[in-house]
Amino acid sequence: MTWLRDFRAFFRIRGAAPLIAGMFLYGIGSGILAPMNAVYMRDGIGLGKAEIASIFSISLLFNMTAAFAIGLISDRMAKKKRLAVCAVPLCIAGLLLYMQADGYVLALIGLVLAVAPSGLIMGQLFAMARSHFMREAAGYFEMAQIWLRATLSVGFFTGLLAGANVYLVAGFHGVLWGNLLGYALLLLCLLLYKEQDAAAADNTSIGEPFSLVMLLALLLLCCADSLRGLYLPLVVVNLFGKPQEMSYLWSVQAVFELLFMTLAGYWAARYGSKRIMIISSVFALAVYMTYAFGPPLAVFFLAQPLYSFFVSVLYGVAMGYVQRMFHLRIGFGSSVYVSLTQLAALIGYLLPFLVPGYRPAIFAIPALLVLAALALIGANAAVVRRKKRTYGAEAVLTENQA
Repeated sequence: MTWLRDFRAFFRIRGAAPLIAGMFLYGIGSGILAPMNAVYMRDGIGLGKAEIASIFSISLLFNMTAAFAIGLISDRMAKKKRLAVCAVPLCIAGLLLYMQADGYVLALIGLVLAVAPSGLIMGQLFAMARSHFMREAAGYFEMAQIWLRATLSVGFFTGLLAGANVYLVAGFHGVLWGNLLGYALLLLCLLLYKEQDAAAADNTSIGEPFSLVMLLALLLLCCADSLRGLYLPLVVVNLFGKPQEMSYLWSVQAVFELLFMTLAGYWAARYGSKRIMIISSVFALAVYMTYAFGPPLAVFFLAQPLYSFFVSVLYGVAMGYVQRMFHLRIGFGSSVYVSLTQLAALIGYLLPFLVPGYRPAIFAIPALLVLAALALIGANAAVVRRKKRTYGAEAVLTENQA
């Protein structure tokens, strides 16, 4: 099978081992902390809903600004690794400060310092990887990048399982130390990676027409997902009272992501990215509506495979789609995608103030965002089809006149 042959070859791409290992280890560190971060702010530091949302929002604003600003200049740099290498120690310093937080101000400063440089890290990692894969695996570089993103999910899944047990043994501070270890191991992998000059993209990457409408649709979908990422742990804890259940819940999602990222990548290549985005968005809509009714915990688990497909498309297929819009500027295209997800998170964190407390009704908001995104994708597809018919008719008319 072609995909199986390519998948095996992915792990043998010359010089890519440190990038693949770094993504995996970074995923472990992120997975340990992600389900517990908002709960730590509430239960470990004693912050309220408004304080939690403002800390996340301010830190993401700095993150988005840094990622976009660096994206503007990174393509002028022969080597992008130094940007990520400089950013990781800042994240570690921020985490050390965050661990000592006993109130809003210290928590804000610590998380801003820990989060702000991380968008720069991911943007430049994906830019380095895309350039590397185009040079060393030109025949399947799009899938190689999706598998790299899947490697992050494998690490995230491993971190989720580890985080639930670390929390039971060492509490919130054990979880934070696990996240810090992930950053430290990522730094080691970056130092081991030998970056070469970026290869030209114009002969390898096929561009995608720039579409502000599609970027807006993806922004709405990312808003919905970020809202879920922050508030699902709080809703689950509020309903069932067990923080570790959130780690187990996300681990189910991550398992299915591993399967769906490969399938989604090949289906997108065969049927088109927009069609796969629409199908996955419908799945996400069904899951959000299920969440909104506050079902038993078992139903939350049963809904996760559907949501895994949505996440696989949003962070695999959609990432490649955005990068192809800027295929001659790999660093900028990667930073645009990271900035898009961070802006979405910023908006997604603020929208739930329309719903008081941590009630399941919060998930009606991402459901509406998905509906709006589907309308935009459908409208964009209709415009593209109309243009093709118009151009086709004009070509036939010109041929007949000739």
